[in-house]
Order: sequence, then structure tokens, then C-alpha cells
Amino acid sequence: MDEIGDMPASAQTRLLRVLAENEFYRVGGHHSVSVNVRIVAATHQNLEKLVEQGKFRDDLFHRLNVIRVHVPGLAERREDIALLAQHFLDAAAIELGDEPKRLDPATADYLSLMPWPGNVRQLENTCRWLQVMASSRTVLIEDLPPELRQTDTDAEQGSWESGLELWANQQLEKNPNLTLLDTAQPKFERIMINAALRKTGGRKKDAAELLGWGRNTLTRKMQELEL
Repeated sequence: MDEIGDMPASAQTRLLRVLAENEFYRVGGHHSVSVNVRIVAATHQNLEKLVEQGKFRDDLFHRLNVIRVHVPGLAERREDIALLAQHFLDAAAIELGDEPKRLDPATADYLSLMPWPGNVRQLENTCRWLQVMASSRTVLIEDLPPELRQTDTDAEQGSWESGLELWANQQLEKNPNLTLLDTAQPKFERIMINAALRKTGGRKKDAAELLGWGRNTLTRKMQELEL
């Protein structure tokens, strides 16, 4: 039973009777029907809070709350986002009879820092869109739907800094002995180099000037980062 927290009070009463007595009446029926079932219920809401507000029956809650499995949202398991995205791209390619696309590392990092309020379904739909709409086999940040690309206003308000802080905290939670800057710097440089090269149409000399480097430095960095 999906989204059981949205169940109206009248339906809650009927479900409670089924769970308590193992029987129910069909719509329009006059004879009870015995059942032997197990109920698996899901909700995105806080049922305890709904009980306190009188919007969900306390007795039904305790009937259902036998074995609880908490499935964290994507924002709580960001290390899964890039893997899930690639899985959904592959699945969409098979469904469409198309060649699967691959995420550019910078795009994978970008997706991993997004809030994803629609959770896995939103990510899946985004990947289906990318499989159809992205112009090349490698999905770049500019290939993302407009609503997912950060606006200049967002950047000015420091949302990228909040995302970076969140990423740093998550990395240290997973590995307290991590050398944080050694991990972050190659990712940061990869994003900056890709942005500069896209701006200049791949011209290394102009990209190096945007980065404040010499051309030889840019070439060396690209070799180190396997760009």
C-alpha cells in the first residue's frame, strides 16, 4: 500500500478492521470474506506526527509499525547518485534501442551535489531525458535540463559553496582519515578546466589565460587528470 499516510479516516477504519479480524466485505457485498495477507505499507510522511495531529489512527499505526525499514532520500546517500544515474541511462538506452550515454566526471559530481526533492523518480526521469536529448555520448553539465542547471543568481548566493561544504562533510564522514584537499583539488581543477575549454571552444591557449595559467601548465594538468 503506497502513501498510506494520505489515507482518509474512513479507509483507515476499514483497514484496521481487516487487520484486526482478518476479514472484509466487498463493495456491495453482504457476506464477509476471510483473508490471510501481509501488509507492506509505504509513506513519505512522518506517521508519528500525523498521529499527534489526529490525522492518522494511533491503533492503525501500531498495527502497521511492526518492522520498519527507513529508505533514505538521495540527499542522504549522495555517493549512490552517480551510480544510479548511469544505471538509469543504461536502462533507457536498452529501452530505446540506443547506444548508452556516459556521464562526464564533472557532470557526475554536479548531479551528486543536487538536492533531488523528487528522489529516485526525479533522477530516473532526468536520465531518460538525457538519453534522448543530450547531443553526444558524453553527458556534459550544459546538457542537463535548464531547471537543473545552476543560474548566475544561485551562484552569487553561494549555493555552490554550500554544495561544496556538504560534499566535504560527507567525505569526512565516510573516511575520517581522508586527506581532504588531495581529494578535492583534482575534482575542482577538472571542473575549472572543462569550463574554460568549453568557453573557448577547446582552444588551450585562451583557456589557459582564463585559468590564469600558462599553456604548458594547462597541458600538464590535462595529462595528469587524463582529460
